Amino acid sequence: MNSETGIKPADSSVEALLEVRNLHMQFPIRRGAFRRTVGFVKAVNDVSFHIRPGETLSLVGESGCGKTTTGRCIVRVYEPTSGQILYQADERERIDLAGLDNRDLRPFRREIRMIFQDPFSSLNPRLSILQIVGESLKVNQVASGSELEDQVAALLRRVGLRPEYIRRYPHAFSGGERQRIGIARALALNPRLIVADEAVSALDVSVQAQILNLLQDLQEELDLTYLFIAHDLSVVEHISHRVAVMYVGKIVELAATEDLFRNPLHPYTEALLSAVPKPDPRLRNKGVRIRLAGEVADPSNPPGGCYFHPRCPYAEERCRQEAPAVREVGRDRWVACHFAEELDLQGFEAIG
Repeated sequence: MNSETGIKPADSSVEALLEVRNLHMQFPIRRGAFRRTVGFVKAVNDVSFHIRPGETLSLVGESGCGKTTTGRCIVRVYEPTSGQILYQADERERIDLAGLDNRDLRPFRREIRMIFQDPFSSLNPRLSILQIVGESLKVNQVASGSELEDQVAALLRRVGLRPEYIRRYPHAFSGGERQRIGIARALALNPRLIVADEAVSALDVSVQAQILNLLQDLQEELDLTYLFIAHDLSVVEHISHRVAVMYVGKIVELAATEDLFRNPLHPYTEALLSAVPKPDPRLRNKGVRIRLAGEVADPSNPPGGCYFHPRCPYAEERCRQEAPAVREVGRDRWVACHFAEELDLQGFEAIG
């Protein structure tokens, strides 16, 4: 167990529970009276990664980088344009979720669940907590009647809420309590993988810590696997085994959390780490905050070469002409930068 974060290491020797290969998700741009397609927004552009059983992989980046779209492709809210989403259904069979229709997807929807970002809009205000949490149990014919009430009550206890609350409506709860209800809903069918989309970003800092602790406790207790989508690296540091950094639909760096924070290999990762707030007042005036020039590239019309080169302080002519491939530079460490081995980038501790 990591003594600094309390995270139990995932077993690196076991086969991945989920493997995403060359995932693309494009949205058409339609204009004119006849709504003709004039282009595409490349929201997810050739993304690949894997998640091992019992592991938390965090997907981070600025708003609009494609991390939420990636998560929604995995749970098949969106049908990917191309690529594979390989799920280890059992010890012998791997299923490509990207190629299944809604009927064939149904058994896997029970095993892959999602926690949504906004605890206010993700709960139907016209339904009671019993109806919200128990809906999937009822639809999948797992429980009904008094048995349904008992299971919902048990789920509420598991996430730290009183079982007497099952007949109340969402307006009676705070943001943190609503997110606990969302977690209970995700747990209802005993999933193996949970996609948590900005699960704590809408909450107060003190409540964030409670929800993060709850997620870690549930992971250890139920042997859950998480894809944790976030933009706050200070949150990611305390819950993740590994971190994948996205920029304009592409993964630019993927590494173990400790390695990424101490020794980033991509200039964009370095800039993100420099923006992490420092809790110690004595450190706040130390180091240099990296302020990137320009704007995030347009995913419907990205620049040539490396997408990050217009904002990169280390860019050279090769970066403008040639797109870097994601390559392995160490054990389970990947980066998309031509000069990753040559740059001397500053990690979070060095910046602080």
